[in-house]
Amino acid sequence: MKIYLIRHGQTDWNLEGKIQGRHDVSLNETGSKQAELLAMGMDKRPVVQIFSSRQKRALETAQAVGRRQHVAVTVIDGLEEVEFGEWEGKTWDEISREYPEEFKVWCTEPAEIVPPGGESRPQIYRRIGNALKEILRRSRGDIAIVSHGAALAYMVSIMLEKELGDHDEIIVKNASISTVEYDRETGKFHMAEANDVSHLKALSQEQGSVRF
Repeated sequence: MKIYLIRHGQTDWNLEGKIQGRHDVSLNETGSKQAELLAMGMDKRPVVQIFSSRQKRALETAQAVGRRQHVAVTVIDGLEEVEFGEWEGKTWDEISREYPEEFKVWCTEPAEIVPPGGESRPQIYRRIGNALKEILRRSRGDIAIVSHGAALAYMVSIMLEKELGDHDEIIVKNASISTVEYDRETGKFHMAEANDVSHLKALSQEQGSVRF
């Protein structure tokens, strides 16, 4: 079984370097173009189901794929982006000035800090893990999962059984496709291809690389 992990297209907040988290930001013009190109890139990757975060930027991306493949999109609770609380809507530069002590810890020992009003790492792992279990329970063949940069990094970390915190090394590009192979008999996952953005060659691949 193949699982295609897809990050949403670009938003204005991506472009401005703002942390989005749970803020429901829509795709911008470039992001909408990326979603359409991504949908074309999925032509060689047919799926029978598409699962998506309920947040607009992910859902709009998922719907572009669904329209092209004539597959309905199913919203799954738990695929939302990591919640950054009071840090959302701010750039890292603003956070470093407004929350200097917390930001210092975040840069050196991110596992030791929770943004005010945000989610802790154990909470995130539990939420993403439960969403993945629900998707696997519902899946009937090759599928696509459309979510967010940090959320997908946590999901990959869970799939590959990495140590707590190793997701920090995983960067997921806007409108990228990562291919994971899943063996139902063994319950094991294998990353076959990561961060494919070849379908975006008509656009600048440097756009929208901000993680959150």
